[in-house]
Amino acid sequence: MTIEKLAVIGGGAWGTALAQVAAQGGRETMLWALEDDVVTAVNRIHENPIYLKGIKLDPAIRATSNFSDLASADAWLVVTPAQHMRAVLKRSPCPNMPLVLCSKGIEEGSGKLLHEVAHEVCPTSPVAVLSGPTFAHEVATGLPTAVTLACEDKEVGDAIRRRINLPAFRTYLTDDVAGAEVGGAVKNVLAIACGVAEGRGLGQNARAALIARGFAEMIRFGVAMGGRRETLAGLSGLGDLVLTCSSTSSRNFSLGVAIGQGQNIADLMRDRRTVAEGAHTAPVLNRIAIERGIDMPLVGAVLDLLEGRVKIGELLETLLSRPPGDEED
Repeated sequence: MTIEKLAVIGGGAWGTALAQVAAQGGRETMLWALEDDVVTAVNRIHENPIYLKGIKLDPAIRATSNFSDLASADAWLVVTPAQHMRAVLKRSPCPNMPLVLCSKGIEEGSGKLLHEVAHEVCPTSPVAVLSGPTFAHEVATGLPTAVTLACEDKEVGDAIRRRINLPAFRTYLTDDVAGAEVGGAVKNVLAIACGVAEGRGLGQNARAALIARGFAEMIRFGVAMGGRRETLAGLSGLGDLVLTCSSTSSRNFSLGVAIGQGQNIADLMRDRRTVAEGAHTAPVLNRIAIERGIDMPLVGAVLDLLEGRVKIGELLETLLSRPPGDEED
């Protein structure tokens, strides 16, 4: 199986960075964007000044806002926000199009992982998941990056990996789609908690503790959803968690920092151009955890804070007053 012509669905920072990867060597790549300003700028000046300002893009990238232009692609890299994934996939012009899901989250209404949504909407399409520790601006400028590509169909997975693998974009293959997805979804919520700690000036020790205990919650949830521990301990789980919880380049971490500094949560969510997916994932993640009896106190605490049931001081006091137990629990 050969995959050559790629279409990237989503003209934000991450979608643009993936188009840059796909276009290396002058290979024709299509980039679908909702905003006409993005389409015009990519085609005329080879730059995305709204989401990835200052980075020159490969001229082989051709932007469009017309879905019918994507029918000639051999595969789609779908980078739309998780809560819009279903609506975007319904617009697919090709019933058998291989889909590589590159967004991170869980569908709020259904509680489904995104690969489950894709199988439901496009039942004849092969589905893969691309996840890992990736800041878009670093990927777009060619800095070293390693990612997980999860696909149940090995032939399709190998073809996708051959197409996007680069010396500076190392792609590691697994068949554990659920494990790869869970890591990318859960880490966004935990990054908000780490950002709150940073905004409150609680220090590096506190952040390290939150990452470690949050990782324990990620493993519990991931195994319950059918994922494997070794996948969660890899790039798409622990690797992504550490990166997202350590830098204001992370939308979710920066949201947490602003909350920790006392800014109004409703105003922050309303004024953000880019999506902090953890704010949308927290309610459904907490709901599934309660339904399945999975202990996830950090996730529950972040949700309480986002929905105004506790104040920051009360939240931190609750977390710090939890009775210590065995570290394996």
